[in-house]
Amino acid sequence: MIPEQIEPGLLRWRAPHPDWKPDALPGSAEDWEQEVGCVLFEAPDTVVLIDPLLPVEGREQFLARLDQRVAGRPVSILTTIRWHRRDRAILAERYGPDSSRAWNTIPPGVEQRPLRGAGETLFWLPSAQALVAGDRLIGAPGGALALCPESWLRGVRVDRAGLAALLLPLVTLPIRHVLPSHGEPALGNGRAALQAAVEEAAGPQPAGRNNGSTGRPARRALLRRRRQPPRPE
Repeated sequence: MIPEQIEPGLLRWRAPHPDWKPDALPGSAEDWEQEVGCVLFEAPDTVVLIDPLLPVEGREQFLARLDQRVAGRPVSILTTIRWHRRDRAILAERYGPDSSRAWNTIPPGVEQRPLRGAGETLFWLPSAQALVAGDRLIGAPGGALALCPESWLRGVRVDRAGLAALLLPLVTLPIRHVLPSHGEPALGNGRAALQAAVEEAAGPQPAGRNNGSTGRPARRALLRRRRQPPRPE
C-alpha cells in the first residue's frame, strides 16, 4: 500500500477497517465503506499522523516505508473522534522514544478546530490548505462532500442542521483540500465542497428536534458569507 501524495509533505492512505460490517443496514450508524482514510503530514519539526490505521496485508512493508518517512523525527499522533483511536497505541509505542514530548502533542503548523457538541475535532493544516475530518464530513461522488447522516449523530448534542452551524465558520478558511476518513477526499475544491455540504444540511429538518440550532439560521448565515473571500491563514 503506497500513500497518495496530496501536496508535498501531505499524504493520505486507505486501509480496511477490521470492524466493517458488509451487511450493515443502509443509512445506519454502521453503514460505511470498508476502507477508511488516514493522513500523514510533515509539520516543520514533526511528522503528524491523523487517525492512523495500519493495513493487515503488507503491514511490515508499510511500517518500513513509514520508518523511512519519519527518519527519526518526533511523531505526533492525533485523533479526530474517539472511534478513530485505531492503531495509535502501536504507533505511539513505536515512535515514542524519538521524542521527549507527549505522543499526542499538537505541533506548530497544525490547528485544532473542535466541533463542540458534535464529539469531533477537525485539524486544519494551513501550509497545505487542508482540512482533515473524522466522521462528521464524508466524501461523496465527484469530489463532493456531505455531512454525516443523522444516525451517526446519536449520543451527541446536535443534529445535521446543528452540525452545519458548527462547520459554518470553517467556510471562511482558504481550504483547497478536505480529507475525510470515509469516502473520497475533495481535492482542489475543498472550500466549495464544504460550503455546498453545509448549505444542504442547513435546510429544513424534521420537526421535533431542538438542539438550539435550526437549519434556517445556519442557511441565512451561510448566504451572508458566500460572497466573502476566504481569509488568509
